[in-house]
Amino acid sequence: MKLASTLTAAATLVVACAAADLDPIIIKGSKFFYKTNGTQFFMKGIAYQEEYAGNGTISGKTSYTDPLADKAVCQRDIPLMAQLQTNTIRVYAVDPTKNHDDCMQLLAQYGIYVVADLGEPKNSINRDSPQWNQDIYQRYTAVVDTFSKYSNTLGFFAGNEVTNMANNTEASAFVKAAVRDVKAYIVQKKYRPLGVGYATNDDDQRTELAQYFNCGDPSASIDFWGYNIYSWCGDSSYRASHYQERTQEFSDYNVPVFFAEYGCNVIDGVEGPRQFEEVGTLYGSEMTKVWSGGIVYMYYQEANNFGLVSVGSDDKATKRPDFTALSSQIAKVTPSGVASSAYSPTNKPQACPKQDKAWSASEKLPPSPNNAVCSCMVQSLNCTAKSDIGDDDLETNFNYLCDPNNGDYCSGILANGTTGKYGAYSMCTPQERISWAFNAFFMDQTKNNPKNTDPCNFKGLAQKQTSKASGTCKDVVNQAGDSGTGVITGAPSPSGVSTGGGSSSSSQGAAGALTVPSLNAGMFQLAAYITVAAFVGAGMILL
Repeated sequence: MKLASTLTAAATLVVACAAADLDPIIIKGSKFFYKTNGTQFFMKGIAYQEEYAGNGTISGKTSYTDPLADKAVCQRDIPLMAQLQTNTIRVYAVDPTKNHDDCMQLLAQYGIYVVADLGEPKNSINRDSPQWNQDIYQRYTAVVDTFSKYSNTLGFFAGNEVTNMANNTEASAFVKAAVRDVKAYIVQKKYRPLGVGYATNDDDQRTELAQYFNCGDPSASIDFWGYNIYSWCGDSSYRASHYQERTQEFSDYNVPVFFAEYGCNVIDGVEGPRQFEEVGTLYGSEMTKVWSGGIVYMYYQEANNFGLVSVGSDDKATKRPDFTALSSQIAKVTPSGVASSAYSPTNKPQACPKQDKAWSASEKLPPSPNNAVCSCMVQSLNCTAKSDIGDDDLETNFNYLCDPNNGDYCSGILANGTTGKYGAYSMCTPQERISWAFNAFFMDQTKNNPKNTDPCNFKGLAQKQTSKASGTCKDVVNQAGDSGTGVITGAPSPSGVSTGGGSSSSSQGAAGALTVPSLNAGMFQLAAYITVAAFVGAGMILL
């Protein structure tokens, strides 16, 4: 009772202070620290998103509820999370067009930081046909723009479990390109240091994933590593749960690592109330030397039965047994760290994994999205898509034009994350890319098939125009070449949005939920279809 009273009083004091800003969390080596006093920061987190399958599953829904855009909901939930000593929440999908001031301020009043995933169901990197293009880039940077102003924004995830099997490891090249370009955007916009990381699941590619996202050019490597792990189920132990093994594996990692999701709900083969006995181990001396805490999955009770609370039809939140158990366990822990002033990092970046049957992602990354380059390309064409072309028509025409049996019309707009060959325009929007393909077909038919008297028709979806690329645009188009596979150097600055430092090297990108054909391991994926993208992924430094 005395402990509970003390905690309640402390929480009241925090709220009473009602500080507009929290002390930002910064990164030094493999640890988080409070910027001002240099105390090490350990996450005591909760995954906070309603009706969203964040633990590596696909809900089938393309809509989502922004958990930080409803003041009344935040006023209901945040005090409850504070009762669990929560200092971090993870949100999987936020709407950058909405206002988040009320919820972010209330979180700050309770001393709670936010790690936000950058994607959303209709606009993120899809493991089955990965792409990195203007539309996804603009979505990701819009989230950065929205949340960079809050002192309690800790950082962002560029992907969540995008690669989860040996047959989709090439997708990691596209997520790493996203990491690179979002980090560059933060620097270019002169925002305060904000980390960009990736959240992975606990699968057979865990070692290669951790190496890949940490290796190579620091400007493209992750600032922190989130680990979704559900291996401690019921009555387990540091060793039996493989926590010991994972801790040893990350002992030489040079950026912070933490559990981005944890809390197995299967006990002896049956879903049931969790006891959270792993909490004491996670925040104990054996693990805090390596791990920076973790985020419990999840706040809301859904069909997957992971909830800490249930929300009824009256919009009232009721604590579940999991809430009580977590409250009891979290109250017992006081993680002990090191002061920033006494810490000298010695860990080095990982070596990149070798490409083999278990790992196919190339170290060469897709080009950075640049709408100025894409605009130059479209200006240079003689045949372009009409502005009202729809997803179904895009799909049909991509299927036909990108089939190598029908001709070579798509080399400039395709990408291959295994070979590291990327079309110069692979990062453009689907409409821009189909315009490239329309024009390639038009030019080929005009030259070689005089019987085709209207090669720029495509059932009324295309139109002729006068090519008018000049000056810098002409230089860009010339560098890309007639095939669109050349390397563009000294590209013009993009308008409206910024871009990172990547350049195209020589054969894919996406809009919303539209999947465009890609080159995978040398084989064409000819089906372009509408699908829900699985959520999948020198930025944050010590000042």
